[in-house]
Amino acid sequence: MHFRLVDQVIECGPDRAVTLKNVSLAEEYLQDHFPGFHVLPGVFMLEALVQSARLVLEARDRARAGGVPRRMVLGGVRALKYGMFVKPGEALRSEVTIDKETEDGSVVFRGSATVVRSSSSPSAATGETAISGRFTMRPVRMLQL
Repeated sequence: MHFRLVDQVIECGPDRAVTLKNVSLAEEYLQDHFPGFHVLPGVFMLEALVQSARLVLEARDRARAGGVPRRMVLGGVRALKYGMFVKPGEALRSEVTIDKETEDGSVVFRGSATVVRSSSSPSAATGETAISGRFTMRPVRMLQL
């Protein structure tokens, strides 16, 4: 199953992306998380950052000769902190930037996402951090049989 957690790309380039995930009570997973107090699961907040990072990597690969996108997966997470809950009717504004590239082709990102209230403009964050930290995207390793 594939969840598309980026509803809108506000900005995207080879080093940085800003995206928006609108949270709606119509999303099936919210019915169980948590009954009576529906909030976006923390793992989905992280996945929104990862999907934003993939947009950066695709833009970076398109800018390089050949433009063939690499298949990258989440390789690790460090210093991840959760702050505010994101409730239905609100949005998660994610911002990721490349911190460094390693010799093995992995890319380390710094990412954070803030809560956007329904009355706010999607391009402006409220300042309430929902998630922040560093994470690594690494090339897919092919199994050798």
